[in-house]
Amino acid sequence: MRIAGAFGVIAMSATLAAPGMSQTMSAQDILQDDDSVEASDTQVTVPQDLRPEIFQEEPVHDDAPDRVQEIPGFQSGEVVQADPRIVEMMQWPLAHADALVEVIENIGAEGLDPADYHADQLRAEIARGPGEELDALASEAFAWLAEDLRDGRTPMESRRQWFVVDPDADVLATGALMTEALETGEIARVLGSLNPTHPDYAALREALAATPESDTQRRRIIRANMDRWRWLARDLGAQYLITNVPEYQLRLTVNNQIIRSYRTIVGAPGRTATPQLAETVEGVVFNPTWTVPQSIVRGEGLGNRVLNNSNWARANGYTATRGNNGWVTVVQQPGPDNSLGMMKLDMPNPHAIFLHDTPARGLFNSDNRARSHGCIRVERALELAMTVAILGQGASRDEVVSISTSGEYTRVPVERTMPVYITYFTMGVDIDGNLRTFDDIYDRDAPVLAALDAPRVGNRARESDEEVIEIVEDARTTVS
Repeated sequence: MRIAGAFGVIAMSATLAAPGMSQTMSAQDILQDDDSVEASDTQVTVPQDLRPEIFQEEPVHDDAPDRVQEIPGFQSGEVVQADPRIVEMMQWPLAHADALVEVIENIGAEGLDPADYHADQLRAEIARGPGEELDALASEAFAWLAEDLRDGRTPMESRRQWFVVDPDADVLATGALMTEALETGEIARVLGSLNPTHPDYAALREALAATPESDTQRRRIIRANMDRWRWLARDLGAQYLITNVPEYQLRLTVNNQIIRSYRTIVGAPGRTATPQLAETVEGVVFNPTWTVPQSIVRGEGLGNRVLNNSNWARANGYTATRGNNGWVTVVQQPGPDNSLGMMKLDMPNPHAIFLHDTPARGLFNSDNRARSHGCIRVERALELAMTVAILGQGASRDEVVSISTSGEYTRVPVERTMPVYITYFTMGVDIDGNLRTFDDIYDRDAPVLAALDAPRVGNRARESDEEVIEIVEDARTTVS
């Protein structure tokens, strides 16, 4: 299936209903029927009422698929390759070493500590003149700066449940950066180019500059959240979904501008906490089924109830099958009471985390929305599903409306995959554009703050060795 009309939203208010349930779409919610704007094979178009001006300036073309597809290598998974952070000693002219010292002395503006990078020793070696001692010390200081600016200073063991593998060390290898810096003499520019491009990082940087040195706790929180941005790819891409777990918000973002935001319900603290991931939406499932976890099938006796009470099972949408080994599988069919609601985003990962709808939509009005078993429930989920299917060129406007109201399980694969980032920030810019703090619902600040206060750790792991907790989502219930 291909896009057959302009991206956007139904021009008139419409109620899209599966039997017994509805989600009402406003004039700006899914698709706009505008014959003056046509989607072609080379461009994804957004209506004027949806897109910021920046999106008009930077259309997305098929000849640049990286603008809308997943960033190569940016996913939770194993990286097997030579470490691109390790470099050989290079020759440092005195003028270049002086420029490096200047960068180090001002690195506090980026939330890093100048004491980590040998500024005093470098000054002493510069005074002694060129030589291997200066070359070795300057090469090491530059490499450490590059690594901390690009990858973050916090060691992996202090990044709790952080399973994102940052690709920047492969794309922006330390040796290539040092070579460029020495060839051009532009030490500050090369190192400065490693800063995250997301505007939230710049907002935190400005906040750090405006916060008095005496306000040590606020400065520590700002620095910790600046470092968290470095744990992600420097550039998140042109089009992506990003959710900040403690904020209980999901954003659809185009060219770092928020196109849509959605309230979320996330995992409750403990083993049901939502982990931090960078995954890829490969398809949209409309009218999903729900395979009931065995903890409910066996532990709560649901399997026997479905098998022995066909009228009750039919009324609640359950079917059950018993295997030759006696194992009972229970599946809840699509319908108004399905625990996954009307959609889920298909984003394969070893944690079994995905974004989905819920029939219990009143919970989105709660202040504390850390209440699920790990997966992320999204308000106005049908709007999100349609938008992703259309942007991904998986279906046209008319097709998604027909599919969503059919009541039948349908998976719509997308041609243009979309990155989704599940992040954890306790200070950031909220959906109203204000920099604010968020509750540390999983107590993940303390190890980051401790790591930033401790001496710098070298030879840091690039991926987590924490236990991968596969989420068994009891989508019917809410953790109190």
